[in-house]
Amino acid sequence: MRTVSMAITSSAHPSRIIGSCGSDIADSVTMSCGTAPGRLELIATRCINGLIANELKPDSGSATFISGMRAFTRTLDPRCYQIVVLSLLLAYGVLALDFGIHWQNAAAIVITAQLVQFIGTRAAGLARFDPLSALITSLSLTLLLRTDVVVIAALAATIAIASKFLIRVHGKHVFNPANVALVTLMLLSDRAWVSSGQWGSAAISALALACLGFLVLTRAKRAETTLAFGLAYAMLLVGRALWLDDPLSIPLHQLQNGALLIFAFFMISDPKTSPNTAVGRVLFGALVAGIAFTIQYVLYEPHGPILALITCAPLVPLIDGRIRGNLYRWQHPAGTSAGEAKGVY
Repeated sequence: MRTVSMAITSSAHPSRIIGSCGSDIADSVTMSCGTAPGRLELIATRCINGLIANELKPDSGSATFISGMRAFTRTLDPRCYQIVVLSLLLAYGVLALDFGIHWQNAAAIVITAQLVQFIGTRAAGLARFDPLSALITSLSLTLLLRTDVVVIAALAATIAIASKFLIRVHGKHVFNPANVALVTLMLLSDRAWVSSGQWGSAAISALALACLGFLVLTRAKRAETTLAFGLAYAMLLVGRALWLDDPLSIPLHQLQNGALLIFAFFMISDPKTSPNTAVGRVLFGALVAGIAFTIQYVLYEPHGPILALITCAPLVPLIDGRIRGNLYRWQHPAGTSAGEAKGVY
């Protein structure tokens, strides 16, 4: 057994010490008992294999934690992170920054959105009711929409969620729900307007970090639209400042806008309404940035990005027709078949 102990505690590779240890043990036992050496060598080798496996086995607690985290990241729906970020921003805005959000409006938006989502799910014959997308739309509308009429807030949620079920091309809804609701109400009523997004440097910085964290968490899946839009829009603003001989602090200030960040990370990046391929998403993001810049700084109309997105949205089916790719499916939770997840709008 001294040979076994020396072999296990040595620095040699396990595969090189199994054979020698097995032979030594077999020879020792053969000399004392007269048993066949081949049989004893096989038994000894199997025993040493077990000893080495136990010696090299990782700590069970850490292994369980690591495997659990890997399983969690594989099954985590990216919408959960969006909901957390938007909820924290909403809570901070209401409690610390006085966003001017009426709780009646917020409740009407959330309840109406879930109700319309449920009715649409039943009417479309989908496999299961999915509240996550409707909740993200509700939080986005609560942060961006301003109105002093509760009925208008409920109407915004109705328009947003209903558009997902009613306006569809090739298995995708055409318009981002929050975007189409905001534009529709701005055009139809003077009692609804969009938040300016000037929430202070602390809130903007926190939101920017959270948005970047979202890209890291999701391993930059479907991030091409956001990156293309942000880069193109920033370049246009900087180019305008240089053309007008303005200080660069002006375009920097124009980019520090909460509504613009929500638009870039939670509206234009919607995988259900963006092109199916990376090339298509880059083209789409740059196109929206160009039209948004034109609306905002050439035509001098407010809310350029929001108006640009609804203008460019009908082009997505055309882009998908020219550059074909796979239709996006929300990551289904554990225990749910892929076929059931296909019904999630």
